[in-house]
Amino acid sequence: MMRRKKIALVVLCGPTGGGKTALAARLCEHWPLEVISADSRQVFRGMDVGTAKASRAEQALVPHQLIDVVDPDEEFSAADFAERGRTLIEDIVARGRRPWVVGGTGFYIRALTQGLLDAPSGDEGLRRRWHALAREQGSSALWERLRQVDPRAAARIHPNNVVRVVRALEVFTLTGRPISELQERHRFEDRPYALLKLGVMPSRDELFRRIDERVDAMANGGLFEEAQALLARGYSPRLKSLRTLGYGEAIAYLRGEISRERALELIKVHTRQYAKRQLTWFQKDPEIIWVDSLREFATIQQLIENFYS
Repeated sequence: MMRRKKIALVVLCGPTGGGKTALAARLCEHWPLEVISADSRQVFRGMDVGTAKASRAEQALVPHQLIDVVDPDEEFSAADFAERGRTLIEDIVARGRRPWVVGGTGFYIRALTQGLLDAPSGDEGLRRRWHALAREQGSSALWERLRQVDPRAAARIHPNNVVRVVRALEVFTLTGRPISELQERHRFEDRPYALLKLGVMPSRDELFRRIDERVDAMANGGLFEEAQALLARGYSPRLKSLRTLGYGEAIAYLRGEISRERALELIKVHTRQYAKRQLTWFQKDPEIIWVDSLREFATIQQLIENFYS
């Protein structure tokens, strides 16, 4: 049986504020693109300013998929993203266009391009038992148990990371197989695309400057009004979606807990911290080619041309 040719898929990833959306809009002059937004918050309707969704002008240049999919009080998971994203990719290709995945939610991108590990769901009783053991004997004792049954997983997990140690022990207990074995097998079973992964990253100083400017632009563009409108529609401030970056701080201001200036200061600090976490995630992926969208546009264009040819 002939193996089906893999779809060529470009991924633009990297930290928030790196210039991914603007880069895609600029590159649409060279290829007929459609963007699948890999952003865990842009799926929510009514959350536009605070999630930095592509502007109407940008969406007019490049169609954007998987934004405005659910309401803020609805669930949307990485599995949902992967399922919908894969259907959209097939549809985009069938229409003679080029699908690109653009965003900073690394787990969504991994779920789409590599699938999700077929491992058993959690067992609350087992988890309580392992966590109790960690409290009684220390996290290193729990890690030592993992090392005995799955040395490869133990080598990748810090002894103090109790959550990951417990998950690895849980999988081994429920399946009789090391989680490292399942992960290794999974790496080769669910790779439906030929990938070009470009990590969009300006210099650290430039990134932080952009973040500060973006937060100020959000404030001037209606972030606080948007948060107020969401509350007025009856959405609880305790919703996971409204406790995220930008909205949590804006709601704290609206409730009189902090000043507007303090809210903006906190959003900037928290956004920088989030960008660092994103970088930590993406830098673990050796397939990513890191580029600066402002200074290396010609290089980026050539990389994509070579990939498609």
